[in-house]
Amino acid sequence: MKIPALSRPSALQHFKEDDFEAVVWATFHHQYETNRVYRTYADLVHKDPDRVSTIEAIPFLPIGFFKSHEVVSGGGKAEKIFTSSGTTGTTPSQHFVADLQWYEHSFSTAFEQCYGPAENYAFLALLPAYMEREGSSLLYMMDALMKKSKHPKNGFFLDDHQVLAQTLQELEAAQQPTLLIGVTYALLDFVASHQFQLNHTTIMETGGMKGRRKEMVRAAVHRELQAGFGVDFIHSEYGMTELLSQAYSKGNGWFECPPWMRVLLRDPADPFQMVATQQTGGINIIDLANQNSCAFIATEDLGRKNAQGQFEVLGRFDAAELRGCNLMVV
Repeated sequence: MKIPALSRPSALQHFKEDDFEAVVWATFHHQYETNRVYRTYADLVHKDPDRVSTIEAIPFLPIGFFKSHEVVSGGGKAEKIFTSSGTTGTTPSQHFVADLQWYEHSFSTAFEQCYGPAENYAFLALLPAYMEREGSSLLYMMDALMKKSKHPKNGFFLDDHQVLAQTLQELEAAQQPTLLIGVTYALLDFVASHQFQLNHTTIMETGGMKGRRKEMVRAAVHRELQAGFGVDFIHSEYGMTELLSQAYSKGNGWFECPPWMRVLLRDPADPFQMVATQQTGGINIIDLANQNSCAFIATEDLGRKNAQGQFEVLGRFDAAELRGCNLMVV
């Protein structure tokens, strides 16, 4: 089945808001017909295409199925399998990506729509939790952006804070626009021993302590990082292994999606009931770049939306609060 406006990955570069609804319905029908896991789930919750008349009523697959099933639409061999980091003792998610061009067009287009051409930046990545394992989609994205940038100072840093500090200072002295992206705990560790006053660098945190530090609310994390880096705002990236798209926040805690990605909020007590703007709910994501897996995902995050369609992440569900994952054992 041909997907209107998304017949090929490069269509993401020209995706318009007006395309969204038509592509959602075509994708829903396509994935119901060709994704065994998604179809079984939709049938079990009585949400097959003949019974669904609104986008809000489309079934969102609980994200936990990526840990236990191969979530694939349309068949074909995976070109790449991305895996989540998880924590000790947990089962990682696996995202079977049949065509990496969907991911490459998605992350490059989303980044450039938000920040401008990658060629304008030097990219520094402080991502030890991701570098210490195989299969990270975030490392894949940053490596591709570095290759597109071609800046000689681009680089990944594990625990060599002194080299990172020197590189930052050299780029700052050259007035080179720079993006430093880091896992939250690593950025906090970095500024615990190094202090800066940066005018040409964007600091972006990816969220999470990965069990290395006590969890902190985002506002407290940002205050500590703002003081350490000498910047007015800390940017954030919202992405996950199970998605091929990212949302970005430029410092106010509100994330903005690219045109082919949208967030809906479900009632924490009823996964099939949506809640209104400004109410707290479970984050459901439509990611139309996920043409070959599942574009409709119920995450384990809690959030809220504002009138402009931006969303804020408020925390996560406790395991006991999740609904839906126990509906299917196949």
